[in-house]
Amino acid sequence: MMISGVAMLALCTLLGSILGDLLGVALGVKANVGGVGIAMILLIATRLWLSRRGLLTLPLKLGVEFWGALYIPIVVAMAAQQNVLVAARSGPLVLIAGIVTVFVCFATVALMSRIGERGETMDEIEARARGELATSSNPV
Repeated sequence: MMISGVAMLALCTLLGSILGDLLGVALGVKANVGGVGIAMILLIATRLWLSRRGLLTLPLKLGVEFWGALYIPIVVAMAAQQNVLVAARSGPLVLIAGIVTVFVCFATVALMSRIGERGETMDEIEARARGELATSSNPV
């Protein structure tokens, strides 16, 4: 039933919050570090695990999808509770972690674009379309 999906989300959120708090303590930061992200990763991993084993029933899937659609507002609300100034004053590690994360994301996007298959640009698509139109309108 749909309640199972909500319960799974609640469990993942609770575990993510606990793990985020523990990560904050381990890093010496007086804040939850990545609890919302950890919760989302746990939710995705749990859904995939259940799906691969054939245990993801339709009502459970609907419950997860329902809350998945509402997850962005939930993330915004949870992030609003975080005190960024306190975290930044706890030490330079928070700023370093943020900067490193941004650079890792940029590098990952660059790497994925180099590894990935090259697609056509919009100019190439339009030129090919004009070429096909020009050859189809010319009588042979």
